[in-house]
Amino acid sequence: MAGGFGGGPSNLKRAHLYEYRITGYFIFSCIVGALGGSLFGYDLGVSGGVTSMDDFLKDFFPDVYRRKQQHLHETDYCKYDNQVLTLFTSSLYFAGLVSTFGASHVTRRWGRRGSILVGASSFFIGAVLNAAAVNIAMLIIGRIFLGIGIGFGNQAVPLYLSEMAPAKIRGAVNQLFQLTTCLGILVANFINYGTDKIHPWGWRLSLGLATVPATVMFVGGLFLPETPNSLVEQGKLDEARRILEKVRGTSKVEAEFADLIDASNEARAVKNPFRNLLLRRNRPQLIIGALGIPAFQQLTGNNSILFYAPVIFQSLGFGSGASLYSSSISGIALVIGALISMALVDKFGRRAFFLEAGCEMIFCLVAVGVTLALKFGQGEELPKGTSIFLVIVICLFVLAYGRSWGPLGWLVPSEIFPLETRSAGQSVVVCVNLFFTALIAQCFLASLCHLRYGVFFLFAGLIVIMSCFIFFLLPETKQVPIEEVYLLWQNHWFWKNIVGEKDEPRGSA
Repeated sequence: MAGGFGGGPSNLKRAHLYEYRITGYFIFSCIVGALGGSLFGYDLGVSGGVTSMDDFLKDFFPDVYRRKQQHLHETDYCKYDNQVLTLFTSSLYFAGLVSTFGASHVTRRWGRRGSILVGASSFFIGAVLNAAAVNIAMLIIGRIFLGIGIGFGNQAVPLYLSEMAPAKIRGAVNQLFQLTTCLGILVANFINYGTDKIHPWGWRLSLGLATVPATVMFVGGLFLPETPNSLVEQGKLDEARRILEKVRGTSKVEAEFADLIDASNEARAVKNPFRNLLLRRNRPQLIIGALGIPAFQQLTGNNSILFYAPVIFQSLGFGSGASLYSSSISGIALVIGALISMALVDKFGRRAFFLEAGCEMIFCLVAVGVTLALKFGQGEELPKGTSIFLVIVICLFVLAYGRSWGPLGWLVPSEIFPLETRSAGQSVVVCVNLFFTALIAQCFLASLCHLRYGVFFLFAGLIVIMSCFIFFLLPETKQVPIEEVYLLWQNHWFWKNIVGEKDEPRGSA
């Protein structure tokens, strides 16, 4: 199981008795539920493109626009270094990290589906406000509503997918969230490429089209079933049994249903799930799932590249249209990475993808840093060959991230918490993730300006640290039933000394 550094599943309670078939009802539920990722992805893709559009900058950030036009008189790294401009991007993530604690209450009391509907509604309002904005205040308020939508969606969707999926294909199903996120980024990049040619209101169209995924997610959410885990947690046992039979495609669900009831009985005894996270028996989930992985996912530097891909490519000497086109190429690499991970993560496991892709990401970041150190930064455009090399290396980096830290940064935390702390734990995951997302978004352009090529060496060093973290502390969770993952810690070389075989009663606190 989890002996040594990794290990596989064994010695579980009733996992060998679980039965399932893939049904149309199950596929519909997972596809609609996963649409929550498209909200996050569309915003990631669209915000970076809009902040590089001249019409947008002239309306709201004229100082940045003037500096952009005069770039030959200063170091190119600093063209977009403006804290109000980055606040436009990061305000969403600060709002999201606060709202996710409200989402935890909604998700636990009214179910995962309730949070998905709230998230879609808030995101729709934010998109309308942004598209109609006439001043910076209106832009920021719109971003706050978008952030609330993402806070609720990112809190509920990974849980929904992990709980609906059979253990043997949970990795692939959960990564539908990452796939829709990547597709949202890709679609946003192509939309930006088109709207950049529409003057002077193309940026409004880019921001306003965020209403489309929000509408689809809300309408689809009205027809979503609640997860059996959540229904059991709410005491709706007959409905939970009916839904479980429907999504598994068989009436032989006694073993899995019994595990859900056991987990729910333990969860009901927990009065304060956030305090319960601090117990010794939950220490691995707290350190790995709630704090380590979501923070490290952002410290890879990938989302900084996605936020500002058009800006980065423009700073590297590409024209406005060419920069948006180049960032679309990186978006395609992200989608391909997600598809690779979906196809293979339940075969090769989570650890293998984390570690292999980590080595590739380190190499790519060092290559970018060395190239920029030798060739860039004196107000001159890069040679064409060097520019093409940078685009290729950045795409390889994104491809590696897209099959590792991108999807697994959501998959692993969503599958390691016991039911009694699952909603609270996922809230901390989203909070930490969005805090570091906002921090990196707010600091990246300033860091690019002051550290220049050194910022890429910084991210490479951080990936070395996080790869060691995974190697030594994360057991393999592939094909382990979600309600039996807690058994892994009791057989792990390090965590067994902390959680013990019989720590605090599983319903305490």
